[in-house]
Amino acid sequence: MMDMQELIDPFARLIEDLCTPAAVRAVEAGGDASAMWDGFVESGFLDALVAEDAGGAGLSLADAAPLIALLGRHAVPLPVGDTMIARALLAAAGVEAPAGPIVIATGAGAVPFGAVASHILSGTPDAPILTEAKVQATGVHHDVDAYATGLDGKALRPIAAVLRAMLISGAAGRVMEMTVSYANERSQFGKPIGKQQAVQQQLSVLAEQAVAARIAAAIGARSGLAPRLPDAAVAKHGTSLAAAQIAAIAHAVHGAIGISEEYDLQLLTRRLHGWRLADGSEGYWAGVLGELRMAQPGKPTADFLRAA
Repeated sequence: MMDMQELIDPFARLIEDLCTPAAVRAVEAGGDASAMWDGFVESGFLDALVAEDAGGAGLSLADAAPLIALLGRHAVPLPVGDTMIARALLAAAGVEAPAGPIVIATGAGAVPFGAVASHILSGTPDAPILTEAKVQATGVHHDVDAYATGLDGKALRPIAAVLRAMLISGAAGRVMEMTVSYANERSQFGKPIGKQQAVQQQLSVLAEQAVAARIAAAIGARSGLAPRLPDAAVAKHGTSLAAAQIAAIAHAVHGAIGISEEYDLQLLTRRLHGWRLADGSEGYWAGVLGELRMAQPGKPTADFLRAA
């Protein structure tokens, strides 16, 4: 049985080397991302989810979840997670994957990382469609997301939602760590602000939400590359709710410095808000859960939740 830590540790080191905050800022500013992308290609991690008989590592989505969470933790500005999933779906369908970055377009809002992609995946999990990336900028300052029109990828929304949930869980953990550290270092009236009861209460809520995001993401990953709709809905609804609260509390504790361009917090909180909305916000997935519940009117809610 593979020891996942043997994969997680080198992947973490790879990201730390390639995706420093300065490198992330450079890509977001429109700089050349080829060296960063080539590093991921050469590492072999892009084929982590591809079946072994197709030349990949054959990891399950649950096994790969810590790797994808690391991408969120470091605000990696390229569609590494999208490409990992896309390459697995393409290999299963007998389609050769291109070397460049691939994004998943589901028709729900801007496509994460669309501005830095070479190809777009749409269609269905069993019959994926690959097209060259033709996108429109969102107009948001330093945004790597973009709009793609004319593609039908709604059937990919569940797996894309689970992917965003895993990214959110990684970013949430890092934001929590940064916020707790800042609260313990920033002094006011002669003591760290983290000693103030009101701040402690907010930090406890932030920690609760970060853990909730991690649990929700794990629920989404448990059913693999063709996630059950209830699993995807729980994952994206839970992490999207958490993302909004985590970002708000983090900025409240940090104050003005948190929104400054040179401070790293905003690299993560901007991603949290983007991933929260991508592939269906918490409102969309709450509606999906509601429809699933109402489709079984004779079943007690407790039984529905246990089955989900």
